Formats: sequence, structure tokens, C-alpha cells
Amino acid sequence: MSVTPELADPLAETAPTRPARRASGFAALLLRLHFYAGVLVAPFLVVAAVTGLLYTVTPQLDAALYGDKLTVAEAGSTALPLADQIAAARAAHPDGTLAAVQPGTGDQTTRVVFSQPGLGENQHTVYVDPYTGDVQGQLTTWWGSTPVTTWLDDLHRNLHLGDLGRHYSELAASWLWVLALGGIVLWWRRRRSVRGMLTPDLAAKKGVRRTRGWHAATGAWLAVGLLILSATGLTWSRYAGASFTTALDTLDAHRPALDVPGAAASAGGHHGAGGDTPTTVDPAEADTVLRVARDNGLTGPVELTLPESGGQAWTVAGVDNTWPVGLDRVAVDPAAATVVARSDFADWPLLAQLSKLGVQAHMGVLFGPANQILLAALAVGLLCVIVWGYRMWWQRRPTRGDRRAPVGAAPARGGWLGLPGWAIMAGVPVVFALGWAMPLLGVPLLAFLVVDVVAGAVSRRRAGAPR
Repeated sequence: MSVTPELADPLAETAPTRPARRASGFAALLLRLHFYAGVLVAPFLVVAAVTGLLYTVTPQLDAALYGDKLTVAEAGSTALPLADQIAAARAAHPDGTLAAVQPGTGDQTTRVVFSQPGLGENQHTVYVDPYTGDVQGQLTTWWGSTPVTTWLDDLHRNLHLGDLGRHYSELAASWLWVLALGGIVLWWRRRRSVRGMLTPDLAAKKGVRRTRGWHAATGAWLAVGLLILSATGLTWSRYAGASFTTALDTLDAHRPALDVPGAAASAGGHHGAGGDTPTTVDPAEADTVLRVARDNGLTGPVELTLPESGGQAWTVAGVDNTWPVGLDRVAVDPAAATVVARSDFADWPLLAQLSKLGVQAHMGVLFGPANQILLAALAVGLLCVIVWGYRMWWQRRPTRGDRRAPVGAAPARGGWLGLPGWAIMAGVPVVFALGWAMPLLGVPLLAFLVVDVVAGAVSRRRAGAPR
């Protein structure tokens, strides 16, 4: 993979003693696209890589900043009833509506979540020692995330600019896979072996060939990870994400809902965004609901979501996102102490399973610290590839007095003229479909084309060349 491409025709780099290799129209076109995309999109990728790198350390930041709230100093042998823990949280935070409870296990505190209209999508979480009932602190959270995690998440997704800022991350994700695959094809044309692709050309002298070797070989090592990041990032983007949702609708591949009348957040897993819950819901039912869920196989961390009114089923959802994930859900009738609906992760459609696992891997939680290290390595590697790409652009600059320029020239235009007719006939509708599904791929691609055509026309006019 090369984020910023080779900047001249590949034939120009061939040693004089070797026979010239004829470049195909496809390779010439790909090389020019790779150049423009690399030069113009790489800045967005730099921002995504830096903010993503910061996000990878959020578990450690949470432990450092909020460890006194998230964990207990000493884990006991027996937890207090949930009703007592909820009462302690309510006493510390009398405002808002009880929305959800995450019982503490091991050294983790119990999280009692209250929804308040003034907080919008955020909630107010009270942290209770499950063994003593002491309230250890309170935070404003978003989907269970602490303030620092929420801040870094917004920085990575939208630079704290709302919907406008989401365009940057979607643009980066839309082009990352194009650059990765394009770079792999271009590097394969040079090396012609897997071993050759994974090792830089160490025999090359200092200069563009040495830089290109490190640029491309590093990109080859990162390619699979970058493709996964691109695909998973697009699934929750603004425009491409909507296309992905439409595809899930068409294929009926969404995760199954717990279709229980009155059950809050039937899809499971929200932290109380279902609006105001009437006081007729008895928090003391939480102990019965938790016991029934445990008896029916929900082990590990879970979240209990209250119904909209008393007498209706509670939702209990597994919230263990580390592999192997614990994401089964049940609806429990507290009066009858029975499960009235169930949805297991194993029964989800395959596409829904892959989507969920991909998102958790993208967020660095699927494989715990190993996942964090891998994401950090991808971010640092991508930054290196980008720097090497721009360095190649600079190293290609003309240095003679009559041809001096600050950077290298782009690969020659007109590569598409060398394509066979069938490739053009098949490629145009494919590119159009991709651009329609991913507008922040299609619109910049059209802009590249317009700029290239205009620049070519101006260049020919200055040179007095025929059209």
C-alpha cells in the first residue's frame, strides 16, 4: 500500500541496463489516481491517524483519571442487593429518572444510570461500591463512556465540529481502502513476489528508490488492518453508513430485536435513552431480574434496562465486548420471574455479527490490550507511510537550474486511453455505483477529474499543442 504514490512513470525508474517494461493503461491510470488521492487525501488520514492513536489509550486514561470511581479498593466476597445499591445512588443523586444498572463484578463498581432531559444523549452515572454500598463518585457519561473517552471519541469522529466535522473522517475512510489496494497493485507490479513486497529494496542507494521501498513495504504489512479500519469506519459514517444500513435492510441482516411490548430499548444495550420512566417501576425488581438472567445463562458483565412502566419486562443485555463476546439479551418478567424473550449473539445474521465485531475491533476493545497495541501500530505505521510518500514527492523534484521545482511532477495523464474497451465499459458503472454509495469517494473523484482536465487544457494551451 502506498498512501502517496510513485510520482513519475514507472519506466523512468528502470535501470538503463534492463529492458524497458511496457506500462499498461490500467497501471498508468492507477498510478495517476494514486498520486492525486495520496497528495490530497493524506492530510485527512494524518488527522484520523493521530486522533485514533490518542483514542487507543482511553482505557489507561480512564484508569488514571477515574480509577477511584470505576473500581473498588478491595473486592468483597458478597455483593449487596441491587435494590440497596440503587437506593444509595438515588440518595446521592435525587434528580433524574432511573434508566439502567450495570452490576459491579470483581473490582468494578456498580453503575447506576439516570436520564435527565437537560443532558440530551448524555446520562448521569453514579458509581457505587457493590460490597459496601458507598457512593464513590458521579460522572456525566455518553453510552457509558467517561468524559475523557467521550471527548477523544468526538475528536476522532468529527473534530468537535458536529455533522460538519464528520465529513473529514468519512473522506479518510472512503479513500483509505482505495489507496491501500492501489498501492498493493503498484508494488506487486514491481516486486512480483510476496517476499519482495514485504521487504524494502535495501540494495537501493539513498534517494527515491530507497524511500519508495520503505513506503510500499510498510504499507503492504499494514494493508489488511487498514482495509478493516476503512470498512468498519464507513459503517457508522454519515453518508456511506446510510448506504450500509440500507444494504442491511435489504438483506434483512440487522441484529434481531427483542420484540417485547414495553421493553425499553428493545435492541438492547442503550443506557437509558428511552425517555422518562414512570415511578411505578419498582427498582427492587432488579434483584429478581438479575437472578433470572443469570439462571438463564447470561454470565459476565450485564446491563439491566428498566421498562417504560411497571408490570412490563426488563431487558438484560450482555455488555462484554472482549473476545469471546458476551452480547446475549433476554427480556425478564419480574412478576413471573421468567424470560419472555431472548436473542443470542450466535443467532444474529452473519453480516450483523461481523459488523459488530469489526466495530469493537476498530474501537480497540475486542482483544483487550493486544487490540490497543495493534491499532497504535497501524496509526504509527500509516503516519510513516504518509511521510515517506511526501518525501518521495519532494525527492522527485527537478533540480536543474532551468527546470527547478519545489516538488515532483505528477505521472503522465491520459492513462485511461490505454485501457481496452471492455474495461471502460465495465469500469464506468462500477465507479459510478461506488461513488453513489460513498459520496465522499465519488465527489472528490469527480473533482480530481475536473481539475485534471482543466490543468491539462491550460498546459496544452500554453505549450501551443493541438488538442
